[in-house]
Amino acid sequence: MNAPTIPPACAAGEAPPGIGAGHTRSAILLVDDHELVRLGFRALVAAQTRQAGLAAITVHEAGTLAKALAIQQEHDQDIAVVVLDLSLTDSRDLDGLIAFRKAWPLVTIVVLSGTASDTVARDALALGAAAFFPKSGNLGDMLDFVQACVTHGVQSASQRFTPHWTTLTSLSQAQRQSDTPIGSAHHLTTRQLQTLQLVLQGKSNREIGELTHLSEGTVKNHVSMLLLTFGVRSRSQLISKMRS
Repeated sequence: MNAPTIPPACAAGEAPPGIGAGHTRSAILLVDDHELVRLGFRALVAAQTRQAGLAAITVHEAGTLAKALAIQQEHDQDIAVVVLDLSLTDSRDLDGLIAFRKAWPLVTIVVLSGTASDTVARDALALGAAAFFPKSGNLGDMLDFVQACVTHGVQSASQRFTPHWTTLTSLSQAQRQSDTPIGSAHHLTTRQLQTLQLVLQGKSNREIGELTHLSEGTVKNHVSMLLLTFGVRSRSQLISKMRS
């Protein structure tokens, strides 16, 4: 059984700016282009909350990244967790995660992937995902983690769930074999995430500077930080890594 990947510390904020301390986020945004997956997830959430005697949890659904971003924009103050499939019809690989992190740096995102790869998991966590779950694993574990995030907050959920590695390589072992520190991009700024997005679009430093109104030197510094963060030596290696 494939195990989830949960970083030792999650930087996702639980009280973003503009939301009062008394406000409780209680909804989930599920982003998956398979209707049966969304239907099954919603049914499981309803069943588990009933069994636990908890209040019903609202589940917003989106089959595309564009719709997901629109729903997040509309219900930002109510959504506690975004469950994001990496494979969508209108986004490639980690593009959807990058788009969410760029627009909502503090949102709690749980990645659901059809690829059970420690490399993909490490990169998703480096981009700020709170956890990574392969679809081939126990989705009940994923749902438990998501509900714990909704009920207790992501920090508490991360402390409650300790990954037990089976078919996936231990993330700690993968970290020792890589230059990429786990959770390193929790420290990436919105500008750096924006730069990454433009690098993946094939933009040069000059083009990125023009689009972001930054000097070429500043863009070069951002790119250098991205190369260091993801353990690569060139832009082409970074693009290849993000697209693999």
